[in-house]
Amino acid sequence: MTDLLTLDRVSFSYTGGTKQSPGHVLDGLSLSIRQGEFVSIIGPSGSGKSTLFRLITGLEKQTSGRILFHGEEIEQRLGQAGYMPQQDLLLPWRTVRENAILPLQLQGMKKEKACEEVGGLLKEFGLSGYEDRYPHNLSGGMRQRVSFLRAVLSGKDLLVLDEPFSALDAITKLSMQEWLLDQWSKWNKTILFITHDVEEALFLADRIFVFSTMPVSQLTEIKVPLPRPRDFRDLAHTDIQGLKTKLISELRKMVFHS
Repeated sequence: MTDLLTLDRVSFSYTGGTKQSPGHVLDGLSLSIRQGEFVSIIGPSGSGKSTLFRLITGLEKQTSGRILFHGEEIEQRLGQAGYMPQQDLLLPWRTVRENAILPLQLQGMKKEKACEEVGGLLKEFGLSGYEDRYPHNLSGGMRQRVSFLRAVLSGKDLLVLDEPFSALDAITKLSMQEWLLDQWSKWNKTILFITHDVEEALFLADRIFVFSTMPVSQLTEIKVPLPRPRDFRDLAHTDIQGLKTKLISELRKMVFHS
């Protein structure tokens, strides 16, 4: 696999930082994400995970260093990655179909053509029969399916997902995790996935990066030794339980030393 995303000695500071909210977040961080990978990023609140995503998506600009897509430095990164936030951000006055076609309309496609484009995808994403419902009539899982469909329809190879399942109940969350893996395998996308849930990271990812220092100069990397396809029962394996304990220990060290 080739590298889709590269961070080359990236540093970032917010102005006016405090002890509770330090300004210096990243300090010469380097990492690479390969085409087609599923990478999870975990760390305590305030460790810099969301800042990293904001840099990758172009919502923030690094203080120094380079961010490259397919080996090329991109100054204006807005729109280079599909984004799925923790809150689905569906427009309440738009139906499921109308929310789904929004990325295509923003790309200049006419509404009628966009509706044709997403017709089959709505069924594939488990939204058949819900096309004309409004967001307030949908379950949390259904809303996140629409949000993920919008990210896919952005047409980007890299999808960044910021704790998209954190508000769901345990059973719905597991169902959405299994669904996400199925969609990832179909669409051949590269996914960066922020989570606070160690088991979620182990179940989903090829590799896990752990934020364990502040400011962040390097990330602890864990390779997940689970073959694909995966089943939630795989989490009971002895080696996976050992990794879970190791990851929780890493996170606890940062919390206690912050």
